[in-house]
Amino acid sequence: MFEMLRSKRERQMLAGPPSVGADRRVYAVGDIHGRLDLLVELLDIVGRDDWRRKQREDTSLVFLGDYVDRGPNSRQVIDFIIKLREQWPNMTCLMGNHEQVFQMAINGDEQAVRFFIRDGVGGRETLESYGIARKDIETMDAAGLWELIDQVVPQAHKDFLASLNSQAIIGDYAFVHAGIQPGVPMDEQEETDLYWIRDAFLECEIPHPYMIVHGHSIREEVEMRVNRIGIDTGAYATGRLTAIGLEGTESWFMNTGANDA
Repeated sequence: MFEMLRSKRERQMLAGPPSVGADRRVYAVGDIHGRLDLLVELLDIVGRDDWRRKQREDTSLVFLGDYVDRGPNSRQVIDFIIKLREQWPNMTCLMGNHEQVFQMAINGDEQAVRFFIRDGVGGRETLESYGIARKDIETMDAAGLWELIDQVVPQAHKDFLASLNSQAIIGDYAFVHAGIQPGVPMDEQEETDLYWIRDAFLECEIPHPYMIVHGHSIREEVEMRVNRIGIDTGAYATGRLTAIGLEGTESWFMNTGANDA
């Protein structure tokens, strides 16, 4: 019966304002990229926002992925989220494309290691946060660097990466890192699309069966469309880390100040 209802839902487009449910509050946090300072600041804002509103027994927290790379504190961000997950029972952590590459590098994929340390990807900053010297990152071959990565990344972090979800559905909302392939049911989406997709998703103007909340594609402001809400405001470079709050059909946004990284 559940599968029949789900299949029916997937064939329909979302009609009317989306809702997470009248008795549920959800906060979702955009791409952090190694900015522990902004994560701590934003969660303080979220906590005060939650306290000011009507108390809910079921307040959920969703992280949209891209915890690592580019910013200076990737290791510390993962440590912080692991500890936070022990204290926040209704918490979901999604995998971003940067975590996928990081995990592949940890697992010995030499092509992924080489991609991870390319200019612009941000993996060098991640490895430095684990104590690997920049000179070693720039001079070691992929096989040697992988062995070093495997040694310095704690098992708890490897387990964290392995535990990350590809998507989360709450009420009429679907939370993913990058987006979805339009026209494909949620349970048939390819992980590659959920972590990496851009143009086909961003340019789609047709409503989806769910309102999609995503990160991955940086914009100066929150991007609200008929079928999606993008909340990646480029925290690692702009100092602006964004979260969305949802309750019933209501939505609101919170962010840190626009300080230079």
